[in-house]
Amino acid sequence: MLERPVYLLRRALRNMLQSPFLCAASVATVAVALTLIGFFAIIVVNIQLMTRDWSREVQVIAYLDVVPAESSLKGLIEEIAGHDHVQGVTYVSRQEAYERFAERLSQDADLLAGLEADFLPASLEISLREEFRTAEGVSTLVAALKQKKALSDLRYGQEWLERFEAFVRLLKVAGAVLGGFLLFAALFIVANTIKLTLYARRDELEIMALVGATPLFIKLPFLLEGALQGAVGGILALGGTFFLFHLFLQEGMSAVLLATGTSHIAFLPGFYQLAIVAGGALLGFAGSLVSLRKFVRL
Repeated sequence: MLERPVYLLRRALRNMLQSPFLCAASVATVAVALTLIGFFAIIVVNIQLMTRDWSREVQVIAYLDVVPAESSLKGLIEEIAGHDHVQGVTYVSRQEAYERFAERLSQDADLLAGLEADFLPASLEISLREEFRTAEGVSTLVAALKQKKALSDLRYGQEWLERFEAFVRLLKVAGAVLGGFLLFAALFIVANTIKLTLYARRDELEIMALVGATPLFIKLPFLLEGALQGAVGGILALGGTFFLFHLFLQEGMSAVLLATGTSHIAFLPGFYQLAIVAGGALLGFAGSLVSLRKFVRL
């Protein structure tokens, strides 16, 4: 039962050993392309982690020039807390606002001497659920809050959120374009490598077809060969990405990201690591498939 898979694997390995230079070129191309993609992916992943940390600070501040009666205030808070986008509501009294302001001034707190403790307005600090900590989510909540007459003013970082989301989108698009170009280059080289291998063995393939070998039986070793080359390239890319991460990113990005409050610099999650190896195998398989469809007419 295992004879056929073993035969196909041996044929694929034999093909690779008979053309070591071409095989090495394919593996190296896949490895370099996936290493660059992995390197860029680490940057994107850590920026996404940073935005997730920053998103915890996204909130809407609703000011109350006139503090309503305790029962009305409690009802207002419960009403706002019941909104789908809202995670929690914290009431900040005039006194608490004054104390916070004095604490921020630190050594310059004496500048507040002579001012009444209630010169700052009371407010409601409204935090959002994680899935709504976006420019669109904030806009929706603000539109609902503007309908409440008890709230005199609303403060939120809408413009900052929009700019930052645009930056993240641009980063993802740039990564997709770069990744697509590198994958196309790797696919082109793998396909042409397999094509050269097929050309060198065209007589053997014709003989196999004449003695009754099915097209699938003839093609499978070459498809397996491409997948093996791609998988080896993916494993090398994973190692290369890990090396570059420790050599450059872990130190270089820590100075930037840790200053923003991010707790650590992360390597690629397990799913991404598996995707690199699987992507290499798929890339090699696709390259072989392209060559077989265009070159082998069986």
